[in-house]
Amino acid sequence: MEQRTALAVELYRIGAVQFGSFTLKDGSVSPFYVDLRVLIGHPGVLRHVAQAMLHCAAEVCFDCLAGIPYAGLPLAVAMSLESGRPLVYPRKEAKAYGMKRQVEGVFVAGDRALVIDDVITTGGAKVESIGPLRAAGLVVEDVLVVVDREQSGTEALAAAGLRLHSVLRVSELFDLLRQVGLVTGEQADRALSFIGKSPSS
Repeated sequence: MEQRTALAVELYRIGAVQFGSFTLKDGSVSPFYVDLRVLIGHPGVLRHVAQAMLHCAAEVCFDCLAGIPYAGLPLAVAMSLESGRPLVYPRKEAKAYGMKRQVEGVFVAGDRALVIDDVITTGGAKVESIGPLRAAGLVVEDVLVVVDREQSGTEALAAAGLRLHSVLRVSELFDLLRQVGLVTGEQADRALSFIGKSPSS
């Protein structure tokens, strides 16, 4: 089985991709849900995802991996262990004691950080999380996620001087699952319509 298809199947089988009816944070009802937090309960799949992310980042220049709390941290840890690259992460709140760090990890100003997270939707949360990294002297120009939901994230990051890289676009994920018979054409079409894409795209 082709690697991208195999990864899509693994994500589906562990429940990281589900089809049905799901109420989102903004109150809208989605016909699909992507929850990559379940990866921490499946070490083998987590490792495969980390390997796929490193392959996706092969042409990106970076000195360290910056995991975004909380979903991006286990992904970044797995990538660090696979690649030997150091890990940093921004704190949600700076400590009021000790070193009072806003960013944890070992780095020097000017190091290039590849930001790691699970999913991107509109991109606003990513831009907000990158602020402390840049304030600490890290150079941040690239963001890598597992799944791009294709809902304006690329444009939001570009406006902040960031390039988006993704292992899978969500439309591609739907198509791969349809091809192997894990979802019906109707399910895939409803999901595509929800993100504003025609079933034929």
